[in-house]
Amino acid sequence: MAKAKVRVLIVDDSAVVRQTLRDILSSDPEIEVIATAGDPFVAADRIAEQIPDVITLDIEMPRMDGLTFLKKIMSQHPIPVVICSSLAEEGSQSLLRALDYGAVDIVAKPRLGTKQFLEDSRTTICDIVKAAAAARPRALTPSHTVEPKLNADCILSPATRAMVETTEKVVAIGASTGGTEALKTLLETLPADAPGIVIVQHMPELFTRAFANRLDSLCDISVKEAETNDTVIRGRALIAPGNHHLLLKRSGARYYVEIKEGPLVCRHRPSVDVLFRSAARYAGQNALGVILTGMGDDGARGMLEMRQAGAVTVAQDESTCVVFGMPKEAIKLNGVDKVLPLTSIAGYILSQTR
Repeated sequence: MAKAKVRVLIVDDSAVVRQTLRDILSSDPEIEVIATAGDPFVAADRIAEQIPDVITLDIEMPRMDGLTFLKKIMSQHPIPVVICSSLAEEGSQSLLRALDYGAVDIVAKPRLGTKQFLEDSRTTICDIVKAAAAARPRALTPSHTVEPKLNADCILSPATRAMVETTEKVVAIGASTGGTEALKTLLETLPADAPGIVIVQHMPELFTRAFANRLDSLCDISVKEAETNDTVIRGRALIAPGNHHLLLKRSGARYYVEIKEGPLVCRHRPSVDVLFRSAARYAGQNALGVILTGMGDDGARGMLEMRQAGAVTVAQDESTCVVFGMPKEAIKLNGVDKVLPLTSIAGYILSQTR
């Protein structure tokens, strides 16, 4: 029996964007565009006719903005929503609110050259939509050519010989679809003296700084967008900047990070595999790896390498994941020591690093 296609509703006030997205998504044999709409009122009519599996939604639209429409969807009839919006520094807070309201993921389109950008991002957009279809959105409560699948060797430098001994612990965390809320839940629970943390969350460029600032305002630990040579210290979490890989390095007893460009790894930049494998090389048994919700297998091989290097490794369990893809693949490779619900991971990190 043939696998059912992912049914998509495109909501955007630009006719060019609607047509471009229709062409891109329809080119994937696993996706069917069932309708398009120029504003949320037309979209509501389309949903009444046929409920889609996924909605792509712009934020800036006439008659009703996308955030208001998103809140209505998630409070009345949760459907996986991918925000497809122009991303500028001043708009980052709107996109953070969209994640708060329940959006599964974000495609950041530029204000200029949008059509070409979407065409160039064909594979990524199709992957995001298919990931969203597998997501389990929670009701809002009051309060083209496939990219070559490179591995992390193309980013990592050759391993060096033994360095000065250190017993300081480092936590490496990887996440994708649904990860923004999972990270918020996890980091908010940690005390101010928690071990140093390095994070890769699949996220658009420019968006990670606003995300880090938001977490910094909510957490007892400090959170910042990582910059090359930032020291990994207790009470601080460093998040990979969008469109750049994050590597853990060590000089003597000091852990620090390096930001690199380089090719996509497992179709992603930043890649969880790159972070995890650098943690295996430079921290070994002093590392603790955590793989959270997300589609695909980025991080699975890196987590196995961490475990083989003596690190403790943890995966988020299926019941608390928005998408159980990345943890599932790491478990299948036998790279995971412990499978835990999201709310238990912070306590486990502290028990293993003190």
